[in-house]
Amino acid sequence: MIQKGIHGLTAQLKDKLIQQALERRFKQSNTPTIEEKPPSKLTEKHLIPEQYYRFNQLPGYQQLCIMNDGAARLGIESPFFKLHNGCAGATSEINNQTYINFASYNYLGLSGHPETNRAAKEAIDLYGTSASASRMVAGERPIHRKLEQTIANAYGVQDAVVFVSGHATNVTTIGYLFGSKDLIVHDELVHNSILEGITLSGAKRLPFAHNNSAALDELLTKQRHHFERVLIVIEGIYSMDGDYPNLPEFVDIKNKHKTFLMVDEAHSFGVMGETGLGIRQHFNLKGSDVDIWMGTLSKAFAGCGGYIAGETALIENLKCFAPGFLYSVGMSPALAAASLAAVELLQKEPERVHALQQRGEFFLKAAQAVGINTGTSSGLAVIPAIVGSSVKTVRLSTALFNRGINVQPILYPAVPEKSARLRFFISCHHTEEQLGYTVKLLAEEVKKL
Repeated sequence: MIQKGIHGLTAQLKDKLIQQALERRFKQSNTPTIEEKPPSKLTEKHLIPEQYYRFNQLPGYQQLCIMNDGAARLGIESPFFKLHNGCAGATSEINNQTYINFASYNYLGLSGHPETNRAAKEAIDLYGTSASASRMVAGERPIHRKLEQTIANAYGVQDAVVFVSGHATNVTTIGYLFGSKDLIVHDELVHNSILEGITLSGAKRLPFAHNNSAALDELLTKQRHHFERVLIVIEGIYSMDGDYPNLPEFVDIKNKHKTFLMVDEAHSFGVMGETGLGIRQHFNLKGSDVDIWMGTLSKAFAGCGGYIAGETALIENLKCFAPGFLYSVGMSPALAAASLAAVELLQKEPERVHALQQRGEFFLKAAQAVGINTGTSSGLAVIPAIVGSSVKTVRLSTALFNRGINVQPILYPAVPEKSARLRFFISCHHTEEQLGYTVKLLAEEVKKL
């Protein structure tokens, strides 16, 4: 009787009921429970529940099982961990089929470029595949220093340092520089790596409303005098929404309240500005207007790792004491060489940036014209299509994949359930024909939901 009733429901109502059941199970999975145990010679206080020593009882794994179970009930295959057979850019080969690809950070098409490939191969021949130890104890490679000085020059600051991981760059920099007597205030939508760094630091953490400089000013007016050092952290382009802050306003607030200002340019350096030099160039600011510039080399710059740029005192401090640099192997020479070649290509070929910006604007306007909710996106490389339901978002991703479009869903709890979305990353190599075709299919599939 029950099964017959369920099969008689509409697809929309069935999805909603299953979604509600999954959310209830997810909440329950995060509530620790002590399993009953058979009689034992041990007293009750000595019994250790399995959830404290078995990986399959951890809340994260329980959540994963719930999600996989829900997908199986809905007949939806996982959209994640697809196997790409070659270099992923505007297109990518998956399962021996070519897809229009919107799931790559290869904004400028420099990953796989002949010059970046050649630079990496030459570095391998000269330095090998690994730095083999911490740069402090194992010594430097010229390619590291050249990359760092090139980055510093691009920002108009004194120096820079590169790390082996973009995520670790934020964690170790924030975690090392600040402590329990300090305050870190951040945009409510900043990246996980920033939040992890704040936790590691032990500093007081206070978020403020997204891109709301007035809210930040009010917060600091009330809180600044309670703490020693204060750090403001914002991003250049926000990776889930594709919008950006009014940076001059935040610089003014930083100066007014005598704080440090950190800008994460993971998605804006190489994307914003007349020649791709980031949000600083977009607003025509000096490099010294911001205390800590952070960015990654895995997006526009064809490599892997992160960097911090700023004054000499900051960089020397990090190189000698930040655990993520001091106790970590140095960046692979091949990756450093590839990223250096990519930055140099950016400077020689600014038309890549112009094409990226034009393609992003084209896609944004086309999507908005057919009623797609693109949120607050500026059309600079990152454009969401907000669906509002995790189940519907996965269905939409699957439907587009079946029609030759590879775009990944962003689901609860990564974003609020009402904000579940597809996230389109634009490349300078996408053609207007590809973008127009994608918007056409997107609109068709949205109507079917």
